[in-house]
Amino acid sequence: DFMKQGHGMLLLYTLKNPSFPEYSFSSESGVMCLDFHSDHPHLLAVGFYDGNVAIYNLKRASPQPSYRSSAKSGKHTEPVWQVKWQKDDMDSNRNFFSVSSDGRIVSWTLVKNELVHMDVIKLSADETTMQGPEGLQLQTLGSGISFDFHKKIDYLFLVGTEEGKIYKCSKSYSSQFLDVFEAHHMAVDTVSWNPFHLKVFISCSSDWTVKIWDHTIKTPLFVYDLATAVGDVAWSPYSSTVFAAVTIDGQAHVFDLNVNKLEPLCSQLVVTRKKNKTTHVQFNPADPVIIVGDERGLITCLKLSPNLRKKPKEKKGQEVKKGPEEEIAKLEKLLSLVRQPGKKE
Repeated sequence: DFMKQGHGMLLLYTLKNPSFPEYSFSSESGVMCLDFHSDHPHLLAVGFYDGNVAIYNLKRASPQPSYRSSAKSGKHTEPVWQVKWQKDDMDSNRNFFSVSSDGRIVSWTLVKNELVHMDVIKLSADETTMQGPEGLQLQTLGSGISFDFHKKIDYLFLVGTEEGKIYKCSKSYSSQFLDVFEAHHMAVDTVSWNPFHLKVFISCSSDWTVKIWDHTIKTPLFVYDLATAVGDVAWSPYSSTVFAAVTIDGQAHVFDLNVNKLEPLCSQLVVTRKKNKTTHVQFNPADPVIIVGDERGLITCLKLSPNLRKKPKEKKGQEVKKGPEEEIAKLEKLLSLVRQPGKKE
């Protein structure tokens, strides 16, 4: 409950025993987001409601985080909506980024025994100053709530804001962003690069829509209206054209653009209790499983039926091409239909 903030918890489960967590940690503030380090999965970066970030080390038996920000060390002044690990820096120090409603995107580096912070970017709205009382100039900040880093171009990342804009940013220009997309009418809840195609990203918003973009074009290539606010969207790790979205009416939707460009292959009710909203969705990186989280703190694990994870049919004597190049070509073919309208299919 945002009005009555209490304690937070961080629970780690295995699918082998869903009824009891393997690890549990309590925190003074509500946990907003987390990210496992891809090379060192025992390291977990966490962002809190009170603006702090912390790192838990699962190899240590301590209930306290190994590293934690503080008011002295640059903590955010608003909730941290997302944290993401980065590649180790030049001195092979581990580091991650955080984004918060306070408009700052901060990079945190583990140096010896402390977290060193650096503001990478401060989002400011286009009309940077407002006339305040008695002619005071007030600075207005855009408030970031989601971000994602490009899979190949190391310096490039996207930030979605509460105002519905998506900023394309570079780690090397802190005062300037490269581009702005007027993406949604309400907060951009998630923005995510396609894991295969290097130009494509997806965004979703409380304005009921999911949009697919090419970052070199200012208008979306595909727009899906899901008739209620969309909480989260995620690309599948196995196909460039498959993604899942969850809406606050408790439904999960799975799309495959290669099969149907217009509507989901499946929309299924996940939460049954009234007044409960589905808020998060994530694919398992190896198995055809998605997990969906909801507002009551329940996590539902769903297995995708075979027709939701169709692989290309193998014809006799013909080898089906597989691999990243194929996935890129598949999506590129769909995009080329949208990019140049008027061309015959």
